[in-house]
Amino acid sequence: MSEVSEAQQRLFQVVATQLADQGYCIIEDALPDKLTLALYQRVTTLAAGALKRAGIGRQRDHQLDDEYRTDKILWLDADDAAESDYLVWMEQLRHGINQQLFMGLFDYESHFAYYAPGTFYKRHLDAFKGEANRVVTTVFYLNPEWDELDGGEIALYANEGSEQSFQSVYPHAGTLVVFLSEQLPHEVRRALCDRYSIAGWFRIKSLGQRVDPQH
Repeated sequence: MSEVSEAQQRLFQVVATQLADQGYCIIEDALPDKLTLALYQRVTTLAAGALKRAGIGRQRDHQLDDEYRTDKILWLDADDAAESDYLVWMEQLRHGINQQLFMGLFDYESHFAYYAPGTFYKRHLDAFKGEANRVVTTVFYLNPEWDELDGGEIALYANEGSEQSFQSVYPHAGTLVVFLSEQLPHEVRRALCDRYSIAGWFRIKSLGQRVDPQH
């Protein structure tokens, strides 16, 4: 693993502290600008059809549901230089969180997420409570310019009974959102312009029989 800078160490400590204190963390300009731009260029120049419609559930339970989510995804591949650099950075974050919180996070999975104009992802949890293997969710935004009138924000809710969100984050490039997967319901509100991000999950070894829902 490449060496972690002092700035990264401070950032990782902020993430861990805020996860412990409030269950979520929002960091602007989290990753180097050069890497953020490279990831944006990567996802926007992929061949037509590379990103596929995302569904709900996994394996035999997997299905498309236009009423629930309408985004497209592509799982990250370490063979691409920019994607590999991102995965290395997230591996460093995994170690940083484990050092601070002893969460036992053992790996990370992530995919590009593309929301075309008019698409959305309704309110949901990323993990089944008490049976989760996805423990910490990350969302990293790639759009270099975004007008808040174009929507596409992620809205966080305090719990499943909450009617109003307590936090909204617009998809400005370089912003990293980190939160506890099984505690904070969230939604991606309808985007009016092409919206690009990377969604990911730090996982532990599953203790239950259910597999977390595909995001």
